[in-house]
Amino acid sequence: MSSLAAMDAREAALLLKGVRDAELGGRAAPLAPRAEIRDSWRRLLRTGLDPDRDHRTGLLTAQELERRRTASPLRGLLPLLRQELGAAGGTGLRHIMVVADAEGRVLWREGHPAVLRMADGHGFAPGADWAEDTVGTNGVGTALVTGRPVQVHSAEHFVSTHHAWTCAGAPVTDPRDGRLLGAVDVSGPLATLHPATLMLVGSVARLAEAELRNRHFGALARLRAVAAPVLCRVGGRALAVDGHGWTAGLTGLAPVDRLALPPSFGAGRVRLAPLGLCEVEPLPGGWLVRVVEEDERTAAATRVVLDLGGPGRARVEVSGAAGGWAQELSPRHAELLHVLARHPGGRTAAELAGDVFGDPSRTVTVRAEMSRVRRTLGGLLDHRPYRFRAEVEVTVVPPRGRAPQPAAAAPSPAPGAPTPSPAHAPSAPAPVPSPARGPSPSPARLTR
Repeated sequence: MSSLAAMDAREAALLLKGVRDAELGGRAAPLAPRAEIRDSWRRLLRTGLDPDRDHRTGLLTAQELERRRTASPLRGLLPLLRQELGAAGGTGLRHIMVVADAEGRVLWREGHPAVLRMADGHGFAPGADWAEDTVGTNGVGTALVTGRPVQVHSAEHFVSTHHAWTCAGAPVTDPRDGRLLGAVDVSGPLATLHPATLMLVGSVARLAEAELRNRHFGALARLRAVAAPVLCRVGGRALAVDGHGWTAGLTGLAPVDRLALPPSFGAGRVRLAPLGLCEVEPLPGGWLVRVVEEDERTAAATRVVLDLGGPGRARVEVSGAAGGWAQELSPRHAELLHVLARHPGGRTAAELAGDVFGDPSRTVTVRAEMSRVRRTLGGLLDHRPYRFRAEVEVTVVPPRGRAPQPAAAAPSPAPGAPTPSPAHAPSAPAPVPSPARGPSPSPARLTR
């Protein structure tokens, strides 16, 4: 690549075109293509993709694009990526920075205005599918396939309509579980080719992963602070883990960095290797996992008190066999949980949008807010539709001066139908002692 950068841009493009035409035509090439480019071409030849026809799929809808952006862990890294990759614009080169998800869909794109206009005409827009098997060899899709940084210049692109571009991309993985999150890419016209671009993009991708790792350590530290008093009261073998199984604290067990969690992990009883039967209860930012001893009686069902208090004072109190904890709620989250308490059968995103905003079309906002709620109460809530889990007992404490209310009763069952669960029964759930009032540390205050 450094030799190509030293050549005239037109001369380098003609050389690569000759290499591509010979390789795709089964003839001897004047110069062997680089291994990662050759492998990509061969993969695409097997799929039957036409190298001489422009390939585009429809863009994501605005709603779907926003949903993916909201769900992407890369969203919080945009300032870092702008700082590191956008700074390359100070060299005078014209380029754009692109961030795509693990499927190759372009989520964000920014940079030089003239290059952005070129990209629009090329179909390289937010919501576009830039996977390798859709548009051929490129810095986004090929990096996602190989799991390595890759630079693609001019006729190294499999599809001829991309030959006016040069790009370099690198994958970004989640350090918590190795899951592929997406790719970062720098693209521009042929004159922007530089041999250091690939090294820059690869380094920024590693820097992004390091930032995700630091944030994970911070989340574990917060979970450890919440879990420590609970673990002291358990009186048996237990550990606190985050949603990926990483250990924040333990008692009565040998140290372990990570606990393997099943895909359907949640509140209740579950068998976990090598611990055996365990009782799982939610904590803010994670889970309390207690090993069920041979002579242990069935633990009481988890109870939730939604304390609406007064303006700006709403909070949720959760109690179970190992004790309890409490956390303050924003007015919006308190309103959403209050709606779910009043509708034990559950509410769809559209129904919640109508309940809270008076506009059923605001489902993207509802899903984003419920995603934040479930980070704390994920073990207590189901989705599709959103609702409190059947085994959870819910009590609503209205603003001061009004009596506590149980969650709304479910409709009367038809003859022969199963009896409603405790969370949805007409009678009020067992009372849960409220902790003493007073200042509470952030993010959560433990109750005894």
